[in-house]
Amino acid sequence: MRVFFVTAEDPIYVIEFFKVFFSEYPTQTLDVCGVTIDQPFHEPIGKTLRRVTRFYGYWGTLLQGLRFTAARLRRESIKSLALSAGIPVFLTPSVNDPAFLDRLRTEELDLIVSVAAPEIFAPELLAIPRLGCINLHSGKLPNYRGMMPTFWQILHGEDVITISVHKMVPKIDAGDVLGTHLFPLESRDSLDRVITGTKRESARLLIRVLHDLHKGDVKPIPLDFAEAGYFSFPEPADVREFRRRGHRLL
Repeated sequence: MRVFFVTAEDPIYVIEFFKVFFSEYPTQTLDVCGVTIDQPFHEPIGKTLRRVTRFYGYWGTLLQGLRFTAARLRRESIKSLALSAGIPVFLTPSVNDPAFLDRLRTEELDLIVSVAAPEIFAPELLAIPRLGCINLHSGKLPNYRGMMPTFWQILHGEDVITISVHKMVPKIDAGDVLGTHLFPLESRDSLDRVITGTKRESARLLIRVLHDLHKGDVKPIPLDFAEAGYFSFPEPADVREFRRRGHRLL
């Protein structure tokens, strides 16, 4: 099965997914034929910095910046992991760029996997792989569609994070679910712990789903939109309530 990844450069959290996946996926049945890596949020760096500061505060942003810099000094990146695993890295200004789509068509892909991809996939991209595109989402669907599902599930007092692998359709986080994994939460938890843990476990979930797809054993589960929700990036008031309930961001 020929698989291609679309992701965002994140040497703190998303990289944990690829550390596990690249070390554990079955190379005898899966051919990871490429990855493209974009900037988080697909927006100017200044806007991202303001977004992060509003979320973490100044000290939290400084700490995350130091972690980011330390990873850079160690030369840890998703790109370096991919190249070390012999997986080519494709460059493109946008995953919906016509030249990039033409290049993907020549790869005869079975599947495209989105891991924290910062762009919405156009219908032309969704139609390229033989089996379509799938996405990893760290939230129960359709209840926790949208951004930062780990944060919202902790804030709302859920007992577990429901990691989901689902088919991608033009509507965001709306495709059939192909597999799930439950990640336990603590009564007073750390978002940092949860994001790190769910990234690692989502890699193992994806390996199981890809194995089942290869064997033809997946039974897609359509979403019931009677319980659908959609969440945006948290506001400072949401973060204050998160902390008031005894949780930590870092």
